[in-house]
Amino acid sequence: MPRVRRSPATRQKKKKILKIAKGAFGKRGNVFRRAKETVQRALVYAYRDRRNKKRMFRSLWTVRLNAALRPYGFSYSKFIGQLKKANIALNRKMLSELAINDPQIFAKLVKTVN
Repeated sequence: MPRVRRSPATRQKKKKILKIAKGAFGKRGNVFRRAKETVQRALVYAYRDRRNKKRMFRSLWTVRLNAALRPYGFSYSKFIGQLKKANIALNRKMLSELAINDPQIFAKLVKTVN
């Protein structure tokens, strides 16, 4: 059976992990065993937060819309219900952008729904 030399593969694996962990505090950035733990945990957080990001942005748009609708005497839930009745298909992101960047058009939309 021929001898298998694993050093190139091991070195590449270690370099990959240490490159990802670069910038971590103390030994977490330059000791392989600590860096591996740090990278594993970071990847778990990244996976989780890619999903949480979608939730967070939707709630942000909801809060912005609610704040923009209060001067018109609307609450967020009533406004969304009226939009559905009027068959206006705008998502919350676009409604939020309209409320912030183009208040005149947003006011017209609110009057249309009302």
